[in-house]
Amino acid sequence: MREFAALALEEVPSLAQDILREIRAEYPGLPVVLDDSGEPMALIGIRRALEGFVQQLASQEGRPRYHLEVFQEFGRGEGLHGRSLDSLQAIYRLGVRLAWRRLAEIGQQIEIPPPAMYELAESGFEYLDGLVDQSVRGYAEAAAREAGERLRLQRKLMELLLSERRSDSTMGPVHGPGAGVGPASGGRTGKTGKTAPLGNALGERAARVGWQLPERVAVGVLLRPAREAVAPAVGEGVLLDMEAEQPRMVVPDPEAAGRPELLRRAMTGWSGAIGPPVALADAAKSLRWAEAAVRLMERGLLPSGEVLHCTEHTEALVLLQPEELIEDLARRCLAPLEHCGPAHGRRLAETLLAWLETRGGAPEVAARLGVHPQTVRYRLRQIRELWGDEVDDPDRRFELELVLRARRLRGLLGRA
Repeated sequence: MREFAALALEEVPSLAQDILREIRAEYPGLPVVLDDSGEPMALIGIRRALEGFVQQLASQEGRPRYHLEVFQEFGRGEGLHGRSLDSLQAIYRLGVRLAWRRLAEIGQQIEIPPPAMYELAESGFEYLDGLVDQSVRGYAEAAAREAGERLRLQRKLMELLLSERRSDSTMGPVHGPGAGVGPASGGRTGKTGKTAPLGNALGERAARVGWQLPERVAVGVLLRPAREAVAPAVGEGVLLDMEAEQPRMVVPDPEAAGRPELLRRAMTGWSGAIGPPVALADAAKSLRWAEAAVRLMERGLLPSGEVLHCTEHTEALVLLQPEELIEDLARRCLAPLEHCGPAHGRRLAETLLAWLETRGGAPEVAARLGVHPQTVRYRLRQIRELWGDEVDDPDRRFELELVLRARRLRGLLGRA
């Protein structure tokens, strides 16, 4: 084996050149990467692989000696350039076949017995597996680093997109349809009357993660089902930040065909809220509504255990959000009930709300409440005595219905 190794080491430089030439002929698109001395990295790797294998045979060590950094770097390169390891492994196999032909010739030259040559071939393929393992490790490291960098850039993009203090410098030139118009849109308008789509800093950050700026978005806030919960498989295009205590996501074109159903399936087991669809420039507004909905869910005022859409709970969000103002208005509007006692006051409030909502007579209100019409007539006379002419004023009726609906949403009144 020492004689074999000595002859093989003499052949290594020319053999490495021959192998690289064959690989380039087989894979003409293979990029050529040079080291600091100007020598192809691939040639260095082939040469070191051959030297390592032959030296292992000469020393008769049980474990192969690999030049780890070279083959890990090959794997990292594939990962960083978005390629799979398939082509790299095919190149390794081609190199081993070519090397084996030359080594077999040397074995015949010095008359190594066939059983020993079989063992030599087996050692060669074992060595190949080790090289592939090192490349896979480098590939995995690059993939993890790339994924981490992408997540970092994605979070930066979401921070800018959802910032309430985004300056006009993030706005690009006016073009493109579908943007919001006017002060509520949160953007600048041009002569066409269309809001300028976000550009500049936002566009640059979006381009770095390959995210195409949509015309409209909806922002979601999620509640983790468990601390170790795996991120929902929301699919490409949906920005997801799992670092926050309550994960957030930005859904592009939320009203596109099939999007709601895809999200529904992806969110199985999760709960939270998705804000209303808005122009891209107004993403922070959608986030505010989603956050408000989640707070109501945590208080038990909105259904929990699923990801709900704010657009399906507009009444609750509008009436339950300005809590202090609604409570102050309720205190003033419902002052006549203070001396009626809790149970009777509640029955009068429910009757008043049913009457305001139906705008009908005793039979319609009775049917809504499930009581006898005569009972309703008696309660309506009491309501007239308590509020007087106020129940005939449109503004007062509106305020009464507003506060009574809010109380019903909080569970303080029964549902008709």
